[in-house]
Amino acid sequence: MAFEKIDLILEKYRYKHEEIIGIMQDAQVVENYLPETTLRHISKKMEIPLTRLVDIATFYKSFSLQPRGRHIIKVCLGTACHLNGAVQNLEQIERTLHIRKGETTGDMMFSLETVNCLGACALAPVAVVDDVYHNAVTPGKVEKVLSRYAKEPEDAQSEAD
Repeated sequence: MAFEKIDLILEKYRYKHEEIIGIMQDAQVVENYLPETTLRHISKKMEIPLTRLVDIATFYKSFSLQPRGRHIIKVCLGTACHLNGAVQNLEQIERTLHIRKGETTGDMMFSLETVNCLGACALAPVAVVDDVYHNAVTPGKVEKVLSRYAKEPEDAQSEAD
């Protein structure tokens, strides 16, 4: 891996230890997860123990130490979404993509996650793909939403519900 992008991120934050979460968030964008080599590089450059960076990465759910798909699907399982069919939507996504929550498709196209709340209860049930909210999702609508991302990822966001 070329560390030029990581070095630019470190310079952006001026190597400040109090900015470590922002640094790690920006570093994760580079490869869609935090590889060990990236964490080791940050550790060395900032003189922060690697164990501290791993502690941070495992504490916050937004960080991933495992490779993730090009598109991240988050299914809300909060109360409003749960009562409006989120579990059935999750099951339909799992059947369609042949993965379970926490997994990534073999082609690295999709990763599936669940969250406790997305803060969009009035739109329940909600699923988010790459930070694009899809409201009133039903099992019948799942394949239509996913096909937008599988076929034309750049256009999928403009067609969001």
